[in-house]
Amino acid sequence: MMEYLLKNKTQKIIKCFYETYNTLGYGFLEKVYENALLKELTINGFHCESQKKITVYYKDDEVGEYFADILVDGEIILELKAVGSLCKEHEYQLINYLRATKIEVGLLLNFGEKPEVKRKIFTNDRKNNL
Repeated sequence: MMEYLLKNKTQKIIKCFYETYNTLGYGFLEKVYENALLKELTINGFHCESQKKITVYYKDDEVGEYFADILVDGEIILELKAVGSLCKEHEYQLINYLRATKIEVGLLLNFGEKPEVKRKIFTNDRKNNL
């Protein structure tokens, strides 16, 4: 069985997510969770960038930009939600963020009534074939 890409880091990030969720509980706006998670990740030794601007290209032409909720250590995108439950559109959003960058690993973290985590990988070797 193949080892998950960046497994140790993503496990630590997920622990930070649950610590944040268990401390704050359910019902805050996404920005509150983002700020608290940033603090928790920093306490645990991660380098984080909030609302990191990511440029999107189409066939070598810049076509737009988006802002990643949190970029961890320059190699993991965190997409945060504070919704009742995650849906496929949320997952596709994160996959497209990975697809548009050289970043291969993303975590979709929902601070909903029940905490949810989805781990997504889009390897760079697959991006070259697009």
